[in-house]
Amino acid sequence: MNREKTIVRTSVFGILVNVVLVAFKSFVGILAGSIAVILDAVNNLSDALSSVITIIGTKLAGKAPDKKHPFGHGRIEYITSVVIAVIVLFAGFTALKESVEKIITPDPTEHSAISITIIAVAVAVKFFFGLYVKKVGNKVNSGALVASGTDALFDSLLSLTTLVAAVLNVAFGFVLDGYLGVLISLIILKAGFGILSDTLSSIIGRRTDKEITDKLKERILSFDEVNGVYDMILHDYGPNKVIGSVHVEVRDDMTAKEIHKLTRNISADVFMTYGIILTVGIYASQNSSEESVKIKSDLDEVVKGFPDVLQTHGFYVDEQVKTVTFDLIIAFGAQTEKIKDEIVAYLSERHPDYKFFVVLDSDFSD
Repeated sequence: MNREKTIVRTSVFGILVNVVLVAFKSFVGILAGSIAVILDAVNNLSDALSSVITIIGTKLAGKAPDKKHPFGHGRIEYITSVVIAVIVLFAGFTALKESVEKIITPDPTEHSAISITIIAVAVAVKFFFGLYVKKVGNKVNSGALVASGTDALFDSLLSLTTLVAAVLNVAFGFVLDGYLGVLISLIILKAGFGILSDTLSSIIGRRTDKEITDKLKERILSFDEVNGVYDMILHDYGPNKVIGSVHVEVRDDMTAKEIHKLTRNISADVFMTYGIILTVGIYASQNSSEESVKIKSDLDEVVKGFPDVLQTHGFYVDEQVKTVTFDLIIAFGAQTEKIKDEIVAYLSERHPDYKFFVVLDSDFSD
């Protein structure tokens, strides 16, 4: 709830700041006949609209889980970011069209000391406002706020170029409005495509930040009973809503009661520390059998010839039914089935009494 209030409060502040900037820049742009200043005002108007959408999206995303959406509505924030990206792109294409027309049929501009001062103040306001919004966005993990803050910083840079053009116009009579408008348009479009690409990547499902997975693995390995951490998968259901699973390797002589206590303690510790809901599975670590040591040694030897094999784990030999199971993590883009078959063929030749069952894993977290 505090996160939601922070995002809404910051967005309302953004609406007020942008509305004031729209009013001042529109006045200066119309008075001076400057297309660059007018486009700058339009861009501020789109920023205000983006803040309104951010508020709506945050409110909807904060709805409690229900029967149809048991993991909550957090991903609505990603849809919000897509809408903001579309608004930014529309503003960019519109600005580009107007700027090209201004280059083809240029109109004289007339800036005064007052108009230049207003633009200079707008540059400073937008710059510090952008820093503030981006800082808050990073603090509460809001992609929409971070996008708005970044966009505001771009706006301050664009307004600075408008200010330079106004000064050059007053001092030397240069008319650069149309060309600056094109520059502004291209930067707006670049920002829009960047926001859209980043958000769509989150919706599709992208790799979890390695820094996070490394911290989780280190935390889980701090439990004395854990010998290894594997198969970590994290699913993002919106900012600050992560659910996942992991396998830990433990001694094969642990009792069900000991395993139950360990997995519950790991899940509770991870949730209290990182706010991540984690399901913990088990691999049995087997080092007592001479036969299992020999097969494991052969497995380690054969995988050295396959650079695309990133890791083996979950190795277990059942000497009663003569089966061997293990997981292979193979790099994306490699010929996974071919590599698996060659490894199994090698092991089967050296240990013909055993059947080998291999699970092919993907490199989700490393």
